[in-house]
Amino acid sequence: MTPFLRVLAVDDEPPALDELAYLLRADPRVARVHTAGDATEALRVLRDADVEAVFLDIRMPGLDGMELARVLRRFVRPPAIVFVTAYDDAAVDAFDLGVTDYVRKPVRAERLAEAVRRVAGSRVVPSHPAAAARAEEDPTIPVELAGTTRMLPRSTVRWVEAQGDYARLHTSDGSHLVRVPLATLADRWADAGFVRIHRSYLVQLRLIAELRLVNSGYVVIIDGAELPVSRRHTRELKDKLVRATKQDWTR
Repeated sequence: MTPFLRVLAVDDEPPALDELAYLLRADPRVARVHTAGDATEALRVLRDADVEAVFLDIRMPGLDGMELARVLRRFVRPPAIVFVTAYDDAAVDAFDLGVTDYVRKPVRAERLAEAVRRVAGSRVVPSHPAAAARAEEDPTIPVELAGTTRMLPRSTVRWVEAQGDYARLHTSDGSHLVRVPLATLADRWADAGFVRIHRSYLVQLRLIAELRLVNSGYVVIIDGAELPVSRRHTRELKDKLVRATKQDWTR
């Protein structure tokens, strides 16, 4: 395999930076590894070198990793971003930024290799405007699966259920608990067609198969599951279903 990726590793702790750089250099897909001990140094590297991906710690003094990532997203040709962190409380902002992956410390070689594979895959896809638009419209969200943080495309989510301060994302093949409040997802996913039907449920409007009146009130049917609709959300949901139906007929 011919190495082709030029990457930047950023961490304010020298041992962690050395380990991350060592693992990246050992990957056959990586051609060059630059390093930086803080955001200021990272920006200097990015000014002088052509970098396709940044492997970035989040908690750093001065400009932290999340703030640096927001700066990188404004680049004309933004690099892929992989967060490498010991913390999982940045998931909300991470999926908003459209990061490629989210790797938990301590970093395992096989997990980092998967992140590199994701980066490599994202860089070899032809830069077609339609493909880029689809990527922007379908951001990913970090989810925990068997002790590993993976990036789940929003388009795979059918409905969301509140579980305390967290939310459970239901897909066609399972569910995933994320450390994001349901209210946050309702606000940020509204433009993608997700609607609040209950204080505990958020659903993808286009996937509602039926709105049914039962003894206790209304329910919606999605993938055979009955989800309750609260009285305060019933009128708004009916209006949205009617508008969606009219749009379908006029296409």
